[in-house]
Parts: sequence; structure tokens; C-alpha cells
Amino acid sequence: MINLINSKTKYMVLMFILIITMFLCFCIGTINISPISVVDAIFSAISGKGNDTLGNILINIRIPRVLAAALVGAALSISGTAMQGLLRNPLADGSTLGVSSAASLGAVIAILTGLYLPVIGSTTLFAITFSFIYLIFILFMAYAIDKTLATNTIILTGIIFSMFISAIIMLLIAFSGNHLRSITFWTMGSLSSTNYNDVWLMLIVLIVFASVLLSLGKEINAFAIGENNARFIGVNVKKTKLTILIAVAVLIGTAVSISGTIGFVGLIIPHITRLSFGFDNKKLLPISMIIGAIFLMLCDLIARTILSPVELPIGVISSMIGTLFFISIFYKKRRSR
Repeated sequence: MINLINSKTKYMVLMFILIITMFLCFCIGTINISPISVVDAIFSAISGKGNDTLGNILINIRIPRVLAAALVGAALSISGTAMQGLLRNPLADGSTLGVSSAASLGAVIAILTGLYLPVIGSTTLFAITFSFIYLIFILFMAYAIDKTLATNTIILTGIIFSMFISAIIMLLIAFSGNHLRSITFWTMGSLSSTNYNDVWLMLIVLIVFASVLLSLGKEINAFAIGENNARFIGVNVKKTKLTILIAVAVLIGTAVSISGTIGFVGLIIPHITRLSFGFDNKKLLPISMIIGAIFLMLCDLIARTILSPVELPIGVISSMIGTLFFISIFYKKRRSR
């Protein structure tokens, strides 16, 4: 009973921190907006009344950007947690298979070709499509090598082809011409052009495919003790593995299409979550979403304010924090020996 109460209390504390962080991000930016003005602008928008200049900045620019950061952070974090549990590798994340690289390639091609598609947008469609095609290709290649689809085979195949796709992206950037600046900034991660369409798309994808991963928490726990053991206790290893990989591919493809490539989120958030909440993936998966949302909102806040009015790529901020985090972990482990 005590553990249950403690778990509920931790959830409540995390949700409180999430709300406070989101409200803080609404207030702070190149132009700071007072908390009272934020509340007034939100209620005015809900009631259909007009907003002043600050209200328009908040409603049309800052709120969709903050919401997108929270949703993308949640998507990348749950993907990383699921992949680390599935692959039994603490250095794995949602981009281990190269899915994010494939999504980036699709988005870069969309930018270079200048295609326009209504509603979903060419960048989003290309990113998701390329991540899907790439995942099918990786699974096909891994199956051709090893009919059991062993974890190590999938990882090695993903790493090899991820490097190949990164080389193609660099080649395209070299010939990007007038698109060089936008593509380079986008490949380092940016939420500067997000809108409510992006928010709704990410929200729908997150609800559907995060729910799939959350429903597989027990099976991911079984993978943590080995595929043979998971198979022994009744887990359909191949079906579960494919389901997780497809869900992760869609989540990452959608996230990359909205925010560009943001590193380390899916890598460090599962570690932070495990340090505080243990190793039960039934708890880790939902909690990692909350912590990931908080983390990426704060990274975006730093990116757009630390050198204001100049905006830094959010991927630079997340990578720097991630690097420092892992250095501290290695240092503590070394001292404990």
C-alpha cells in the first residue's frame, strides 16, 4: 500500500512539474509575458475574443511551440525506453536502427524538391514514409541474415545502414544550394516553425502508438531477461518485437518531421527515469513520457532565450546536456569501483 501511495505521489509531483514547466515556457521568451497576461490571453482565445500583440504572439507562436516540444519529447522518450528494454542495451534509443536518419533523409528530400502537400505537409509525409520503408528494409535484411530476427542482428544492420543514410544526407546538403541554411538548421533540430497542425498530428500519433507501447510493458519486462525466457513464459517474441519496432518507427518519423533531428532525448531520459523509479517498464514507459516532455520543453526554452534574439538549434542544447549527463554517470561509476 505504501509503495502504491508513493507511486501515485510521484506521478502527481511529476504532473505538477510538467504543468509548471509548460506555464513557465509560455511566459518566458524573446518577449516575456506576465503570468496574468498569459491567463488572460488563453481565456480570450477560448471565448473567441480578440487578442493584443502579446496575446497573438502567445497564442499563435509560443503555445504551439511549447506543446510541440512536450509532445515530441514524450514521443522520443517512450521510444528510447521501449528500445532499451527490447534490445537490452542501455545505450540504445529510438534512433538505434537509423529510423531517425531515414526520417531526416525523407524530410531533406522534401525540402530540396520543394513539394507542397496540403493538411499533413510534404516534409511530414516524406519523413514518416521513409522511416516506414527503411524499417521494412532493415527487418528484411536482418531476416535474410538471421531468420530468428535476433536483437544483435537487427542492431548491427541498423547501425550499418544508418551510417550509409547519414552519408547520403551529407551529400544532399553539399548540393543543397539556397536550401543549405534551412536544412542544416533543421537537421540540428528546431521547433521555430511549428503550428497547431503539427501539435494535433503529434498528439494523435502519440495517443495511438504510445498506447501500443504502454500496453506492452509486461512483454518488454520479459525481454529484459532474454528472448528465450520471454518465449518460455508465453511471449510471442517475433510479433511483439515487430509491433514495438513499428510503433517506434511511426513515433520517431513523426517527431523528426516536426522538430528535425534531436539527439540524446531517447537516450538519457530512460536512464534518468530508471535511476528514480526502478526497472519496471510498466512504470518506466509512462513516466519517461512525462520527464521527456519536461526535458525537451526546458531545452527549447534554453535554445530560444540563452542568446536571445539569436536562436540555437534545440538539438545542440539536448546533445550538450546529454553529453554532460553521461560524463557524470561514467565518473560516478569509476569512483564507486
